[in-house]
Amino acid sequence: MQEIEDNFKSNGGKFEEILITDIFDHIVQGRRLKKADHMAGELAFVMSGVTNTGVVGFIGNSNVRKFQSNSITIDIFGNTFYRSYPFAASDDVGVFWSDKKISSDAMIYISAVISKSLKGRFDFGNKLRASETYDFKFVLPTQNGEIAFDYMEAYIKELEADRVKELEYDRARELEAYLMATGLKDYTLTAAEQTALETFEKSIKINNLTQMGGGKPYLPAVDFQTFKIGDLFEISTPKRKFDANKITFGGKYPYVARGDKNNGIRGLITEDTQYLNNGNTISFGQDTATMFYQPEPYFTGDKIKIFSFRQPEKFNKYIALSLIATMKLGFSHFAWGASFNVKKLQEVKIQLPTQNNAIDFDFMHTFIRAIEKIVIKEVVEWADKKIQATKQVINE
Repeated sequence: MQEIEDNFKSNGGKFEEILITDIFDHIVQGRRLKKADHMAGELAFVMSGVTNTGVVGFIGNSNVRKFQSNSITIDIFGNTFYRSYPFAASDDVGVFWSDKKISSDAMIYISAVISKSLKGRFDFGNKLRASETYDFKFVLPTQNGEIAFDYMEAYIKELEADRVKELEYDRARELEAYLMATGLKDYTLTAAEQTALETFEKSIKINNLTQMGGGKPYLPAVDFQTFKIGDLFEISTPKRKFDANKITFGGKYPYVARGDKNNGIRGLITEDTQYLNNGNTISFGQDTATMFYQPEPYFTGDKIKIFSFRQPEKFNKYIALSLIATMKLGFSHFAWGASFNVKKLQEVKIQLPTQNNAIDFDFMHTFIRAIEKIVIKEVVEWADKKIQATKQVINE
């Protein structure tokens, strides 16, 4: 951008006030068309307002004036928009266009200048009509006594290129952050992860079809067995409960409460480390049924239970996430706000994948890893679509 500015000034470029009539050969007020008279069609109909740039619908009326693309509209409140498409306009909108070949980028530049100049100058008590704009002046770039359309075009193209670069940079940064947080090198599914997804999907279809037929599951791709939470976890009370109103945040260790955001972590505090609860456990809110995997030691507030897996050598983030997803289903039939004591928690039943009558930890780990990659892939694809849509708008 700086190079464009420097070249412009070194070649005699400057900014001067230009009459609006020096830019546009045609300044026309739109015509009123009652909403009740709108006929469905494909022609954009523009009225005053900023929502959807003033486009209130699409009409097929044959008795309306059709304005050409590459025009600018200014409504009664001074709202200014560039139109890259044919349209019709109501009587509260002025339409401005030129017989000169002005590029769309230059028109966008002019539209932005006019919009900034008119902002806040008009309202219901002081409405703007197209016929009142003939003596309006705006500061535009000039060169050798002529309006510098080439400069405006180059300026907008550079802005558009910068926007695409910004989106591409954000995409790369977000992907790097997701991969770093998950410890992944990329989001490509391994053969094992793809198989785990297909196996799980097959199991769901088989069980659904069987249940619809009223029979028992037959030849399931994954065996599921029922377990009590008390058989899987040792459920304990925190070593000490810290009142959120009596602690100071900004410390070293996570303070876990019953909230449903940020892994239940309300902030960081520094207290006596003998009251830290073990990491690699699940925190459970007794009256909210919120549960989160906590990888590091943490302090807690009131009504939190600690779920410690009885096979700690098998337990990690992926097993925890798989168990949490299943446990949430197990608690879904309880009324919101129910208070879960240890005995009640121990009796809740959940279903887990098994192999040879033992919990299939490998499948659970691989399946959650695959889901994690799919989520990252979807985020990246969404970012790619946003970049492509931006490029398409620029090209059009």
